[in-house]
Amino acid sequence: MNLNVNEIFYSLQGEGGRTGQASIFIRLAKCNLACSFCDTDFERGVKMSLEEVLKEIEQYNCKWIIWTGGEPALQLNDKIVAFFKERGYLQAIETNGTKRIPSGIDYITCSPKQNFEIVRELIPEVDELRFPIQKGDPLPDISILPKTNRYLLSPIFDNDKVIQENVDYCISLIKDNPVWALSLQTHKLIGIR
Repeated sequence: MNLNVNEIFYSLQGEGGRTGQASIFIRLAKCNLACSFCDTDFERGVKMSLEEVLKEIEQYNCKWIIWTGGEPALQLNDKIVAFFKERGYLQAIETNGTKRIPSGIDYITCSPKQNFEIVRELIPEVDELRFPIQKGDPLPDISILPKTNRYLLSPIFDNDKVIQENVDYCISLIKDNPVWALSLQTHKLIGIR
């Protein structure tokens, strides 16, 4: 089995419910969406066997993998997740919710961008929902989304630069709808990957 890997790096999770935790990021190439605010170059990738990926990540003193992309669910399957689980790794996924998630994932971050109604059919429950928001965007209707205990709004930045009107807008939405919480991209604020 091979994966089309854009990059592998070791850092701290910069946003969401696991913010600040050491994690090995495995960014898989390709995405089935083209979001205007996306800050990731996920088109390029290198084919790597699971053994090659394992050899690369074994150098890090960490047992948390974050599968990200692009859209990692385009490539991940039960066998790939099981391969790393058998070697002692906990695994998180950051998904747009357009594909089913393989079994064995320990933490699911879902950031739906469209077709909210089908996301719940594909992924009935997640650890967190995280929505990129810019000024004027409507607040998502949680009644049609996957079940979760964490509803997060993430103000859209301009690369590493804070767009204050987006932050202010998210704060206003959260004050009016306190089931939601703020998720800033702290990795960008403190200058890490």
